[in-house]
Amino acid sequence: MTKQHRWIIAGAMATLGFAGLVASGSSVAAADVVTIGFTESETGALNVDSIGQFNGFRLWRDQVNAAGGITAGGKSYQVNLAFYDDQSKPDRVQQLYSRLILQDNADFLFSPYSSGLTATAAIISEQYGKIMITTGASEDKTYQLGNKYLYEMYTPASAYLTGALDALKTVHPKARVALAYADDAFAKAVATAARTYVQSIGMELVFDEAYAPSTTDFGPLINKMISAKADALIGGGHYADGATLARQVYDHKAPLDFISLLVAPDSPKFATLGESAVNVTAPSQWAPQATFKPDFGPDPKTFGDAYRKAYGIEPSYHAAGGYAAGLILQHAIEQAGTIDPDKVAARLDQTDVETFYGHVRFFTDSSRHGLQAGHSMVIVQWQKKGDQLVKEVVWPRAGATAPLAYPLH
Repeated sequence: MTKQHRWIIAGAMATLGFAGLVASGSSVAAADVVTIGFTESETGALNVDSIGQFNGFRLWRDQVNAAGGITAGGKSYQVNLAFYDDQSKPDRVQQLYSRLILQDNADFLFSPYSSGLTATAAIISEQYGKIMITTGASEDKTYQLGNKYLYEMYTPASAYLTGALDALKTVHPKARVALAYADDAFAKAVATAARTYVQSIGMELVFDEAYAPSTTDFGPLINKMISAKADALIGGGHYADGATLARQVYDHKAPLDFISLLVAPDSPKFATLGESAVNVTAPSQWAPQATFKPDFGPDPKTFGDAYRKAYGIEPSYHAAGGYAAGLILQHAIEQAGTIDPDKVAARLDQTDVETFYGHVRFFTDSSRHGLQAGHSMVIVQWQKKGDQLVKEVVWPRAGATAPLAYPLH
């Protein structure tokens, strides 16, 4: 595969079908086509997280097409995915989303992975009045600019670390917290809200510093946290920096009792860190152990089984978010009975449903249109079970599969 190729894929190669995803009984002999365009980071710094999201899109596409397509207004639409490698670069995102709309004639859009890239894509999607379902993009600001066609699948960044801090409070109400976060739009938005929340629940923020997303040596930052006598670390950014930070915290034997990092610990790949990963937590948009009872589409087990069969690994929340983005768009099209963008947008505005991914509802007032209003985070933790590392849900308690392991070591 080359870095600048474009794939337009249509097909009916299902990895695992399930009943009830699409309506049946269409009288149309030959299916029409609906094209959904997006970019993905096949290469670049965001590759690990983006590929999971991309796999979710593909699995949804394969299952829909195998089940007969999206049915609306007496027609059955096969799903085509048109996409490019954005190389994790904003300038390519702007160029490629224009191309998806003007040359590839995309009917709808999915977002790239990350808040920064999505903010760039949103300029183009709004300019051309194209619905874009965003996943992997949780910075609140993008949804507070008067945009009309963006719909967010993720819990907003402003609420990302509140669950982790609530869990920490149950075991250490007066924790001394270090906040170390990547200097990018998403992580800074999370940090801004977490900074206020730490103090509001009676904890002390003893260290607060951003780092370059490309950082590979966290030694100086870790030494500052140790000097500040921090006993809890929150923050992070994406996979590469978060995994490196966790490993170097362990190597430095930093006396921390609690760690919760964005993105990285939720990835199945994080377990390859071995002892460095033990008892590290992460806010997660979804976990395979979830027990949500969907109004439509697969249940969590069915989705998980399908994903493992297709890709040979556990689905991350990036994968679940990608699949759910397709599911919600499909539901809106079927409810609208058309692929007319304004009518589909009207149905998205009315969305208030439970899926395998959890509750989905969007704010519709002009000050925050499309911001996710229904979905809640879970807190996952890598716990050692014999010789194995197992990812457990530890918060909220109502959905926990294991108690929070505390302290860290």
